[in-house]
Amino acid sequence: MEYRNNTENGIGKGISNGHGIGNGHGNGNGYVNGNGKVKGEKVKKMKPMDSEVLREQGHIMVDFIADYYKNLEDSPQDFPVLSQVQPGYLRDMLPDSAPDQPEPLKELLHDVSKKIIPGLTHWQSPSYFAYYASSTSVAGFLGEMLSAGLSVVGFTWLTSPAATELEVIVLDWLAKLLQLPHHFLSTGNGGGVIQGTGCEAVLVVVLAARDRIMKKVVITSLSQLVVYASDQTHSSFQKACLIGGIHEENIRLLKTDSSTNYGMRPKSLEEAISSDLAKGFIPFFICATVGTTSSAAVDPLVPLGKIAKSYGIWMHVDAAYAGNACICPEFQKHIDGVENADSFNINAHKWLFANQTCSPLWVKDRYSLINALKTNPEYLEYKVSKRDEVVNYKDWQISLSRRFRSLKLWMVLRLYGAENLRNFIRDHVNLAKHFEDYVAQDAHFEVVTTRYFSLVCFRLAPVDGDEDKCNERNRELLATVNSTGKIFISHTVLSGKFILRFAVGAPLTEEKHVTEAWRIIEKNASKFIHNKKY
Repeated sequence: MEYRNNTENGIGKGISNGHGIGNGHGNGNGYVNGNGKVKGEKVKKMKPMDSEVLREQGHIMVDFIADYYKNLEDSPQDFPVLSQVQPGYLRDMLPDSAPDQPEPLKELLHDVSKKIIPGLTHWQSPSYFAYYASSTSVAGFLGEMLSAGLSVVGFTWLTSPAATELEVIVLDWLAKLLQLPHHFLSTGNGGGVIQGTGCEAVLVVVLAARDRIMKKVVITSLSQLVVYASDQTHSSFQKACLIGGIHEENIRLLKTDSSTNYGMRPKSLEEAISSDLAKGFIPFFICATVGTTSSAAVDPLVPLGKIAKSYGIWMHVDAAYAGNACICPEFQKHIDGVENADSFNINAHKWLFANQTCSPLWVKDRYSLINALKTNPEYLEYKVSKRDEVVNYKDWQISLSRRFRSLKLWMVLRLYGAENLRNFIRDHVNLAKHFEDYVAQDAHFEVVTTRYFSLVCFRLAPVDGDEDKCNERNRELLATVNSTGKIFISHTVLSGKFILRFAVGAPLTEEKHVTEAWRIIEKNASKFIHNKKY
């Protein structure tokens, strides 16, 4: 993105991006705060929020961002998907200390273009297929902008009633789209809250479950408490348990394999619980996953939920990625059994176009969460006539401060509508099927796991059953493909096999990008296929 000097755009030597920005509100010096010292003028007192400067500079910033997205599509050769810089590259490009005097926005955006953007991995590129997407949208961006502009801190109902009440309503909307049981709605015993990430969501429910069991059972030491998940569960679960005081050796990660497509075995869970009870341990938490990070595996919620219920154990369902797809009726079968879960979360910033960060969490019993996290300092006290008359979201999360995240989710749902969102998710799933077909048609490759959503797990197939060499060449293929800068894919390891992951989810991705990605993979694989070393 290049900017040229333009002395007629109202900001002195300001910036133009070729779209004719003319805002008529120039402060004559190009400084955001209007306080840069200009020859012959007094230095003005800084005014951090000036509505006319905001209008002027806001237009420029929106154009800058819009150009970025346009260039991702039109000039992909200028934006390597995986950043090609080396560690420490930025320190030599920036000063050792902050400036004493203000600098013009033109210079800052020039630095962004020349110094920051080369160091970015472009998660919004249409050729980004790594990990899971961090999806954006115009509606999500506008919601972020509005939230930042209003800048309210709604930790209690009193501090911004609309922020609290909109969150309650929007999460009820989303729960209904997902066909969640009534007890997860605000009109039932539970309700929803937007956490920043799925990592935060699992932490607060581990703490709530720990608090609940400690009120039910006499516990002399936290070393008595045990938790369960599969070996495919996201690592944030282990971190949450450690923060919650659960001993590392009491985190039971149950082994999975290809026979269940890497979903948790109910029999393994029941055996582990029985064994722990016989040894005097106290089981209190099960983390089931719908759409694991490695391979989008789905744990069987119906039998797991029955086991949890029979032992009085809290079951959390982590559906951070795949839960978003469950607004489509054809995918809701994957959350059958959620009625026996105590909590459920998705990351709307992964595949519901709500921009980072937005992780809705629903709980069956709101007071299990509130009782574990509530604090009542005098300076936050205010009177309400009834206990349930208002929601104070400070008691549903770790931090006190919170952003107005429901605005962007509300805007996504309203500006696109549920049916458009469903169809966009379906398009991504179909694109993944398109890629899977390419893999299946090439005898040198193999699809490794059953595809449920928009993730394809595949690899160069082993030659003569040599798994070690197979792992080596897949590892080298990954490095070679990503070093081109044309696409970015990631990997995992399943049953000792090095697996390549191709995840569709970026908002700009179309069929042509998937086809080109396969062409790049196939071309770079040929050197390994025909090289006798492999």
